[in-house]
Amino acid sequence: MLRISMRELQVFATVARHMSFARAAEELHLSPPAVSMQVAGLEATLEVPLFERAGRRISLTTAGEYFLVHARRLLTNLKDAEDTIARLRGVQTGRLIVGVLSTAKYFMPRLLAGFLREHPGLDLKLEVGNRQALSELLARGDVDLAVMGTPPRELDLRVEPFAAHPLGVIAAPEHPLAALPHIPAALLDREPFIVREPGSGTRAAMERYFADVRIKPASIMIMASNETIKQAVIANMGVSFLSLHTTGLEVQTGLLKVLDVDGLPLVRRWQVVHVRAKLLSPAAEALRYYVLEGGERLLAQMFPGLVVAAA
Repeated sequence: MLRISMRELQVFATVARHMSFARAAEELHLSPPAVSMQVAGLEATLEVPLFERAGRRISLTTAGEYFLVHARRLLTNLKDAEDTIARLRGVQTGRLIVGVLSTAKYFMPRLLAGFLREHPGLDLKLEVGNRQALSELLARGDVDLAVMGTPPRELDLRVEPFAAHPLGVIAAPEHPLAALPHIPAALLDREPFIVREPGSGTRAAMERYFADVRIKPASIMIMASNETIKQAVIANMGVSFLSLHTTGLEVQTGLLKVLDVDGLPLVRRWQVVHVRAKLLSPAAEALRYYVLEGGERLLAQMFPGLVVAAA
């Protein structure tokens, strides 16, 4: 019987997910040498290298790839066991892992803060990423719940909408289009767009809208951060298509303007999702109800000028 600790499995799986000892150390609140020691101890026990190292870059060996499958399965089973015990203890204690779309990070922390005030004994961890990253976390069973826009169709998920999610085109106030009271979609065809990265739900929604109105604007820059995109638009480097829930402060202070374009805002829905086959812990079930009951009310309070009807 191999003597492998759950801590070693957790460290190994975290390093494999980030492909970085430093980022794994940051997530696990350990020092990089401590992470390296955990991995080295695991490799010594297994008597095979799990990572190939080339300077600062690492990759999984063949043995590492096979072992990762089993490590993730063991960690998932352990989390399920913890959830079962949590059901016996009740909602007030337990560990909860929530996946949050990067666009939703503008309101979810406030929603979660209210939830934690009601359940102060819970240990809550956030995983923030784009749609593709959250889809992978759900597929691996690494999150209990996720809040996103368009869930992946290839997974068997329980999907429950809780609030309207408007998306539109933003520009700097001095941009020529900002002076127009209404803008035909065709005028966007000649505008340079600063866009989100492939795999982003915002990027996918933008491309669907462009296809519907039959335009193909040029993309002058691709950025993975909403904050960076907003700063580029404020500098009048181009226009962008973003979730309007990410632009509330800048619009209120006059740094950005939402353009009145044909067919926009494009209204989608915020959804709370989880893998249907996964039995939710009492804490996850309580958070699910909290989001469904209070999410829309919170968004109305945070974005009072952004009242839209759900599509």
